Amino acid sequence: MLKGRVNEYTEQTKEGTQYRRRVLKDFSKLLDDEIEKIVLFMIEQQGLIAARLEDLGKRRARLQDIPLLQEITELREDYRSVGLDLVTLLKFVELNANAVRKILKKFDERLGYKFTDYYVRSRSNHPYSQLQQGIGAVVGALSRNLSDLEERQGSYLNIYDQHPLAIPKLLTTIIDLVISELLKKDPIIDLITATADKLTNSTNFLRFLGQHALIAQADSTAGTEDEQHVGEDKYHLMSLVLNLANTFLYMVNTYIVVPTADGYATSLGAAATACGAVIGSMAVAQVFSSVYFSAWSNRSYFRPLLFSSVVLLLGNVMYAMAFDLGSLTILLLGRVLCGMGSARAVNRRYISDCVPPRIRMQASAAFVSASALGMACGPALAGLLQTNFSLYGLTINQITLPGWIMAFGWLVYLIWLWISFQEPDLGPDAKNFYEGSSSSTSTRYMEQEKMEQGFTEHLLPSEQDEEDDNGDEEHNETLSSSTTTLRPASSVASAYTLLTPSVKVQLLIYFMLKYAMEILLAESSVVTGYYFGWDIGTVSVFLAVLGLSVLPVNAIVGTYISNMFEDRQILVASEMALLAGVMLSFKLTVEYTAAQYVCSAVLTFVSAEVVEGVNLSLLSRVMSARLSRGTYNGGLLSTEAGTVARVVADGTITAAGLLAGEGRLLNATLLPALLVCVASIAATLSTYNSLFY
Repeated sequence: MLKGRVNEYTEQTKEGTQYRRRVLKDFSKLLDDEIEKIVLFMIEQQGLIAARLEDLGKRRARLQDIPLLQEITELREDYRSVGLDLVTLLKFVELNANAVRKILKKFDERLGYKFTDYYVRSRSNHPYSQLQQGIGAVVGALSRNLSDLEERQGSYLNIYDQHPLAIPKLLTTIIDLVISELLKKDPIIDLITATADKLTNSTNFLRFLGQHALIAQADSTAGTEDEQHVGEDKYHLMSLVLNLANTFLYMVNTYIVVPTADGYATSLGAAATACGAVIGSMAVAQVFSSVYFSAWSNRSYFRPLLFSSVVLLLGNVMYAMAFDLGSLTILLLGRVLCGMGSARAVNRRYISDCVPPRIRMQASAAFVSASALGMACGPALAGLLQTNFSLYGLTINQITLPGWIMAFGWLVYLIWLWISFQEPDLGPDAKNFYEGSSSSTSTRYMEQEKMEQGFTEHLLPSEQDEEDDNGDEEHNETLSSSTTTLRPASSVASAYTLLTPSVKVQLLIYFMLKYAMEILLAESSVVTGYYFGWDIGTVSVFLAVLGLSVLPVNAIVGTYISNMFEDRQILVASEMALLAGVMLSFKLTVEYTAAQYVCSAVLTFVSAEVVEGVNLSLLSRVMSARLSRGTYNGGLLSTEAGTVARVVADGTITAAGLLAGEGRLLNATLLPALLVCVASIAATLSTYNSLFY
């Protein structure tokens, strides 16, 4: 009904028969009425569940004096039945929360309004916030009673009165084992907790880490058995490992030159600050390679990975030989060639399309972990390559060895890829599927939308039956438009039209954090050498430690912080911390100490990592579903935003070095980072309410 009304508004607005204020007021009232139905139904069902729990409590009380094993077992099963009904109710709430978000997004897209911001802002509380306490009480009652019944069935030890410290030491180990068995949660409680956590956007480390990859995930709690086994025929473990190895090697390749880039530039007669151009030339090429690799993966995975390996092998050979050739041009061309081999789009698409839903989250987390470890291993490896000798007329030293090491690594990978990779069967309609032009794909999208819209059938049978008569007519009227709406973006222009203000702000934030990180990392060797006299080994250790902080920081945020605060709250707080880190990095006094630099660098880097995790988590939720597939997908957009940020940052370092010199390089490069941080915080606050869902 609401979708049909939005279509009416769209037509009436075109004809000039509806005024803006009247449309907003009318739609607000309709949406309020629908949300009221949801809330009242939720309260009603919660009351029924509470009444059942009360009856079960009376039965449980009667068993206190005469505990009968069979009756305890039956009572436990009845508690589990209540738990399953609670899970169904929580799924109902989640479904309707998504429905509200989707209809608000559709309203904004069709009419060009920013109604979502207004609607959320004008209703300070979430529609279901008043129910959270009741849900928690129901879950607590179920958990406590099931635990008590398990205890009474297996043993009469009271787990609340006894404590290992009050028992003789010889029995402590035995009692620990008994208590651990008694404290095991019933599976139904785990299911309720998982569903409630999903409803309130609570997450764990694996899910939080996996969201960094912006890879479409399957709903593990829904879907048929066939849907849960999609991709099993395409899945090949060694091929997945090869994709992750490609990700790891590429990140090592990116950052292995950072500690020595300034020394390489000076050895070829350029300024030390030309390290920005050396490092950034790889990112320049990646801006273009991401697009053609994403398009190429529509048809194949093996061939783009093969091409990537060959190009990176040649690029690293050119990078290493530039020293003996005495050519800065060869050096830069080698790095450009390395950037042309960036196959991260292929790695993402392989996980999204060829890894079964049951392990896709683990694969996504592995993708992010491989990137993080590569980022740490690159500088660490550079610090170990302290040698200098000649071999067949080629100079092997600390600035050329990174090229030779990576060339050898890509050669080994190329052989491994050729032997072990298994090309998945994409079928003859692969291109049409990803570009969204096949009729079978359109039908699949329509079936998916129909399934989403019809999920409430078992919860609201009477209302559903009343709407069935009108459903077919609306389905026929919207068939063609829905097919177009759900089709993946087929061009840059069509992808851009799908970028709502919230998505644009999240991409700006991603640009900001990558810009700040690249400034910090790329100029680290120049800044630390100029102010503190650090050698390559010290810089390498420093950068490796920063890189290794990625996983523990994400573990803390994903396991604890994200369960205590909303993502948007964490986003604003971490942006503020990042701004503080950038401000602390400025050289404002005569003496600039290593302690100040290290503290500011750690604060900047860690804050940027937190921002990245929350940013990509929010981006995956506010982004249109049409950007989850196809060539121009959300992963490509975020990759392009981050790559452009790196290009701009490296260009800033080179330009600032030429214009201001090494003595003013630090402040000259931090000033743009400061301005971008302030702009991103302002943009975040301007769309803060639209990040609610």
